[in-house]
Amino acid sequence: MYAWLYYHLPGPRGLRPVVAALLVLALVALLMFVVFPAVESVLPGGKVTLSN
Repeated sequence: MYAWLYYHLPGPRGLRPVVAALLVLALVALLMFVVFPAVESVLPGGKVTLSN
C-alpha cells in the first residue's frame, strides 16, 4: 500500500519524500486540531485524579 501511494505522488523522484512528509504533517495537524477536539467530549475518562 505504501509503495503504491509513494509511486502515485506527483513530482520527480527526489521530491516525493518531501511531499510524503508534508502529507503526514497535514494529517497529524488535522487529527490534533480538528478530529481529537471534536471527539474529546464523547470519550470517557475526563476526570482523572491521583491520590497518595
